[in-house]
Amino acid sequence: MESLTGRLLVATPALRDPNFERTVVLVVAHEEGGALGVVLNRATEVQVADVLGGWGALAGEPPVVFEGGPVQPEAAICLARTRPGVEDLAGFNRVSGAVGTVDLSGDPDLLVAGVVGVRVFAGYAGWSPGQLEREIESGSWFVFDALPSDAFAPRPDDLWHMVLRRQGGLMAAVAHYPADPTQN
Repeated sequence: MESLTGRLLVATPALRDPNFERTVVLVVAHEEGGALGVVLNRATEVQVADVLGGWGALAGEPPVVFEGGPVQPEAAICLARTRPGVEDLAGFNRVSGAVGTVDLSGDPDLLVAGVVGVRVFAGYAGWSPGQLEREIESGSWFVFDALPSDAFAPRPDDLWHMVLRRQGGLMAAVAHYPADPTQN
């Protein structure tokens, strides 16, 4: 399978694991040794400024920490979106297009001129070699191209529905699938 780095994994209605039910995951790395991503639509109530000081000024709406996934919830991953025309930015590792990761141990003031905003994730989603491919083949995930704005959606609770609707056709209909089909 070709690398899924920079693409979205959208949980299918069949995926009932509470860690990933109705989630949208941005794949940050996908290599022979496995895959790593962050859940884009699980905001917490914890303000970025409360835990990371100066990084709070760069955090987009909502300026809170997100639950990135069940692996290492004490670890933080930060995504940033560069401003148009910014090609080289110290501490920025491009994932896809204008979106990449930044090192939170750096000085956030050095990024102000180069980034539109950041989003901080506590933990991440991880897959061992071949695991993600098997989950996709078994029908747990849809795979779609990401838009640069997906990782910074101001209404993250709507992201699962938004991504499915913009696919059109049958995928758009899946966006209306009830959370609990027995209650339909």
